[in-house]
This record gives sequence, C-alpha cells and structure tokens, in this order.
Amino acid sequence: MMLRVRAFRGGCRGRESAHLLGMLIRPLVNRIARVSTTKSTQGQVAPQDIQAEEVPKQSPVWSCNEWDPLEEIIVGRVEGAHVPPFTVEVKANTYEKHWDFYARHGGRPFPAEHMKKAQIEIEHFCKVLEHEGVTVRRPAKLDHSKEYTTPDFSSTGMYAAMPRDFLMVIGDEIIEAPMAWRARFFEYRAYRPLIKDYFRRGARWTTAPKPQMSDELYDQNYPIENVEDRHKLAAQGKFVTTEFEPCFDAADFIRAGRDIFAQRSQVTNYMGIEWLRRHLGDQYNIHVISFKDPNPMHIDATFNIIGPGLVLSNPDRPCHQIEMFKRAGWDVVHPPIPQIPDSHPLWMSSKWLSMNVLMLDPKRVICDANEKSTMKMFEKLGIKTIPVSIRHANSLGGGFHCWTTDVRRRGKLDSYF
Repeated sequence: MMLRVRAFRGGCRGRESAHLLGMLIRPLVNRIARVSTTKSTQGQVAPQDIQAEEVPKQSPVWSCNEWDPLEEIIVGRVEGAHVPPFTVEVKANTYEKHWDFYARHGGRPFPAEHMKKAQIEIEHFCKVLEHEGVTVRRPAKLDHSKEYTTPDFSSTGMYAAMPRDFLMVIGDEIIEAPMAWRARFFEYRAYRPLIKDYFRRGARWTTAPKPQMSDELYDQNYPIENVEDRHKLAAQGKFVTTEFEPCFDAADFIRAGRDIFAQRSQVTNYMGIEWLRRHLGDQYNIHVISFKDPNPMHIDATFNIIGPGLVLSNPDRPCHQIEMFKRAGWDVVHPPIPQIPDSHPLWMSSKWLSMNVLMLDPKRVICDANEKSTMKMFEKLGIKTIPVSIRHANSLGGGFHCWTTDVRRRGKLDSYF
C-alpha cells in the first residue's frame, strides 16, 4: 500500500515542501490499495476493514480574505441557544444594563418568542445565500442546556450560532479557536461533522491548544461597574483574560491575504495571537492593532475589511494605527450611525452590528435591510446591496459576518498591504 507522505522542515513551516511532495506523488497514485480482512488469526490484522481513501485532488476549503467571490459558507443555528451563566468573563463582555438579565436567566433558554423570530430570519438568510449561488452548510443541533464538569470548572453550554467566533479559514486550512468563555468550551462538537467531512475531502484541520479555563485564566477581581471603568482599563491594556495560557476567538482576526489583523481583547490574549503567528509561519504577517474601545471583543463590528485596500472603520472606536493603512494606500470608510432603536434588546453586542456585513464578492454585499443609511453608503462605493433583516438574530450577539464562516471563496493568496 502506498501512502502519501507530508514532509516538514519543522513546526508548520514545511507546508510548501508538503504541497510539492503531494503534487509529485498524486499523478503516480490514483488510488491507494484497499486492504480487507475477514478473519482474525494470530499474527494477522484484526477482523475489520482497513480502507485508505483516494488522495483528494483539491481541497473543498479555500478562503484567503473577506471579499473574494463566495462559493460555500457555514451559517449558525438559533436552535438550542441558552443564556450563558453569569461568570466573570461574561460580565466583562456585556453591558451593565443587561447584567440583571444574565443573573436571572443564566443557564436557561433565551426568550422563546424572540428566538422563534430569530430562527425565521436565519432560515430566510440561508435561502437568500442559496439564491445568490452560495452553498450553505449548517452545524449540528445540540442540547446546550446540559451541565458539564471538567477538573477546573462546571458550566452549561451556550449555542452554535456564531461560527465566525470559533472557526478560522486560512487558505485550505480550518483552524478551531480555543475560545475563552467556559460556556463555549464544548461548542466545537456542533461543527465536528462538517469539519471531518472537509478533512476527508482534502482540507487541512488544526485545533488550537484547548485552554484549561481554570480560575487563573481570568482576573477574578476585574473592576467593571460602568463604561468609565471599562475605558480606563482598556487604555491601560487590562482585560479580564490573563496570559495564563493561550486563548482566542477567531472573530478577533480579520484577513487580507497574507496580512491578518488581530486585536487583544477580552477573549483573545497575546499568547493566543502568538500561537497563531508561530503556527502560520513566515507565509503570513499578523499585525496587532488596537482601538478606543471600552469593551473589545471581536474585531468585525469595529474594523471590517470589505475589499482590497478598502476597510470600514468604526467612527466611535477609532483605530490607533489607522495612519498605517492610509500610508499603504487603503481607503478608510467610516460607516454611518446605526439606526437600530434603543428599545431593541442586544444582549451581547452593540448597535454597530450595522457594519458587520458579509461580502459575496467585491461588488455585492449582504447588509441589514433596516439600515438605510448604511445601504446608501455602499451604493456610493459602487457596491450592490442585498438587504436582509436579522434584527432578532442580532440579539444573540452577531450580524451577517458573525453568523457565518466562509469556507470557500474563489481567489488566490495575495498581498494587499
């Protein structure tokens, strides 16, 4: 039986050699021999079929930026969503006006009527994507109400609504983020059927080191009682997550080909950013940028790259390194003030989900049908808007970009910075 061998110079920097070796072997071997035994005798293989699959000719996974033509995507699920327990890391990432909601409902389902409306919205969103020619995949339905216990903590689950938080696609590789909320520790289980399918068909699959999430990962005395406290702590570079071990959410990174931009946030620490830097090696540049943000968590409602050299930059959270982008010739666009009413519950996010849009290609964008001024902004940029409303789904903490992970975009790895 012939096997495909992947050779590495060390760490993950031998990818070019591995890819070349695969190209040399693949034309010589169309199919690996299938070995089957039916009886078990001393010195022979156990009674089971050992089947080596055909070497994949092309990975089903390929995405290098946020705007190349979209072909396949994962969309999250509303079903089974539960309010996370009101722990220190949840408190640090939510606004004080919602703390009573978390204290009363932690570990319970989100309000049923609201979730019914959210589910209808997401199902319609999936149909719109399919109508635009995009293949839609969904995570498995899980019971997130079950309590689980590790040697370091106990918790109930949360949801599988925001694949962007958990999955990062870099080229032909799917990376599972370690996450930072205890309520999201086992969220990966909802995505494993999809990831295993992509892996069998040729994608590379990496799981970042799973954190213990023991008390040492969190500042148990993190002093947050109001927005002023948050501003002071953020300016001082202090966050609820410590540097005890690597942690990150995938949504704290945004891609522009060989350049990936990251922020240190309440859920992503420097150890997590450094792990990804070393893992990807010299082929990519990871730039750490920061913002005037009292509650940094996930970069794509603050800094959303929508085209080559084109970025939406939140005017309420200015980027401290914005001159770096201007010197590189990028166009920096400040989106208009969101129009979502104060009365609408946003338990996990701000109104700036209005800029959390999904690019179908450089000239088409899915954006909130209620945000008329944002749609006008795109029209001025020469980008066709496809309006969809997921306002009730927004309440779970994400816009179109958060609710999805693009699996395959038609394009190539390039430099834009």
